[in-house]
Amino acid sequence: MKKAVLLTFVCLLICSITGVAQNNQLTEQEKKDGWVLLFDGKSMAGWRACNETAMPDNWVVENGIVRVITSAEKRAKLPPAKEGERQRIPAVDILYGAKKFKNFEFSIDWNVGKGGNSGVFYGVTEIPGRPIYTAGIEVQILDNIDAGDNKLYNHLAGSLYDMLPAVPQNAKPAGEWNTLVIKMQDGKVTHSQNGRVVCEYTVWTPEWYKMIAESKFRTFEHLQEPNPTREGYIGLQDHNDFGCSFRNIKIREL
Repeated sequence: MKKAVLLTFVCLLICSITGVAQNNQLTEQEKKDGWVLLFDGKSMAGWRACNETAMPDNWVVENGIVRVITSAEKRAKLPPAKEGERQRIPAVDILYGAKKFKNFEFSIDWNVGKGGNSGVFYGVTEIPGRPIYTAGIEVQILDNIDAGDNKLYNHLAGSLYDMLPAVPQNAKPAGEWNTLVIKMQDGKVTHSQNGRVVCEYTVWTPEWYKMIAESKFRTFEHLQEPNPTREGYIGLQDHNDFGCSFRNIKIREL
């Protein structure tokens, strides 16, 4: 016991000296640079379901992470389906509803279940009765090896979903933590995955609207030209499959 306590103390001391943050905490330098936490590892203050006022029970906080539960876990909570009927398993996306962001740098760690699929959204505008992906820009989260949606390069982890692939593809396999950083400044966007810039583009340009028109988002009017929205919410996707966990969710405005 004494050795364990001593080891913990030494680790904390090293982190304080080197400026390495513990999970769901900011270093002093990060605070000076303007970073703020959107998740403290204990509660979902500021978060809610898209188009709702409260957090859904599909999302749970445990051991310093927030995770969307698997479809199997959801199914176990539901009453048995009547004979001849299919059990309806709800998927509920969430967003940080306390503030909209325009120019920012956003960082998040993610860990997807085997075969899992999720997404990080930015620039989200809520449209009543419509899911989050109809009015937000999606950065893909995926188990590239076993997920069913792994056939197209621009559907792999870190990609601008269904538009631009993440290159190089450096996502870690299911069960391991990845770090995604999205930087948006005056329409210029980069995705960094595990320390490497993997995707770059500029929104609201003729090239941007051409990509929208050639993607599965072409019928979503909010994403089509002209799109006056220049700020929006940050969101996370419940893909209703094998679950995904998140931690170290933070942002700084630019």
